Amino acid sequence: MSKQILIRGASILGEEKTDIAIKDGVIVAVGADAGSELEANHRVIEADGLIALPGLVDLHTHLRQPGQEDAETVFTGTRAAAVGGYTCVHAMANTRPVADSAAIVEQVAALGAEAAWCEVRPVGAVTVGLEGKQLSAMGAMAASTARVKVFSDDGMCVSDPVLMRRALEYVKTFDGVIAQHAQDPQLTEGAQMNESPLSAELGLAGWPAVAEEAIIARDVLLAEHVGSRVHVCHLSTAGSVEIVRWAKKRGIQVTAEATPHHLYLTEDKARTYDPRYKVNPPLRTERDVEAVRAGLADGTIDIVGTDHAPHPLESKDCEWQAGAFGMTGLETALAVIVKTMVEPGRMSWADVARVMSANPARIGRVDGQGRPLTVGEPANVVLVDPQVRRVVATDHLWSRSSNSPYLGEELPTQVMWTIWQGNITVADGVPLAKEDR
Repeated sequence: MSKQILIRGASILGEEKTDIAIKDGVIVAVGADAGSELEANHRVIEADGLIALPGLVDLHTHLRQPGQEDAETVFTGTRAAAVGGYTCVHAMANTRPVADSAAIVEQVAALGAEAAWCEVRPVGAVTVGLEGKQLSAMGAMAASTARVKVFSDDGMCVSDPVLMRRALEYVKTFDGVIAQHAQDPQLTEGAQMNESPLSAELGLAGWPAVAEEAIIARDVLLAEHVGSRVHVCHLSTAGSVEIVRWAKKRGIQVTAEATPHHLYLTEDKARTYDPRYKVNPPLRTERDVEAVRAGLADGTIDIVGTDHAPHPLESKDCEWQAGAFGMTGLETALAVIVKTMVEPGRMSWADVARVMSANPARIGRVDGQGRPLTVGEPANVVLVDPQVRRVVATDHLWSRSSNSPYLGEELPTQVMWTIWQGNITVADGVPLAKEDR
């Protein structure tokens, strides 16, 4: 028996209410009579008051497996992704062992297929072991069954300009992209938070904005020189926004992402000395946050990437200096974007679909994701209730780790239903086991 779903009364991208009919993983009809395309025994989702978006795509997720299963697994991480409305995530390469070979990326992709919460696209390492000394076998990873298109040493910067140039030249041959973690290691040695009067006041080693901006400036010029694509991970400063804006006007093939936390939180959170707010790059000033919001609104910044970085309790339940860098974010990303960008009128729901679905899929070259909710397209759909407001608590989190910076924060909206390839993975806000779909 084919799987058939009728979504009744949803507002696609916040526009007029309509019905959406799904059959065998494909949208077969949209409109008032969409149900006529289905057989009598189809499932009905009453979506009055809900907004329908294309399934979300994250270009920057840490799933930790293999090797760090105490923090996250592909199963728990993709389950959290589904709860957040994601139908595709890109798993970063800083696993143990590092995803720097075809064998490891194929293992991660297979774990994703087995978990069956959403599509998992592995990100390959740029250099062997993330050591910044020798290029990895990027061509083999691209040709593998994992079909890797995005390569990143995230957590480590490819700081050697000669190596970065070679990487950009290499991926150009198969339409890949280098996603750079922009952090000059010499300028940030021992750094704990944003460099500012506050860091001096708190006695924490400062992390200057120029350490990010200098790498971005270098890399966009290298990308222009070799005619290749470069993607800027988790951009965080006003200066970085200006550099990317300049590069785009020049015609350079650069794309950039902002995280929810860099759109919402500021360095003032460091006053708590709570390591939940310790992240790389660090939380910046109010001026930087405003510039990043403006850059996302005007298209200078192409996407929202969660940089979901789970850690076991002992890595965050400690003093600031000993705490690990990173925050979780898959379950709350959409809510933060609604709070910071949609509710203030800076972005529409169509814009949300652009920066959280269509553009990430385009940059990652993911077929079948980020597509409009029209006839003939894959049935990757998220239904969101914009009226819900709730204080984030641990029972809202489905990741194995709970190092969320939003615990105790009131955020708007809730993902009610997630449909991936025509299969319901989340129903009424609760993830469904594979056998219940």
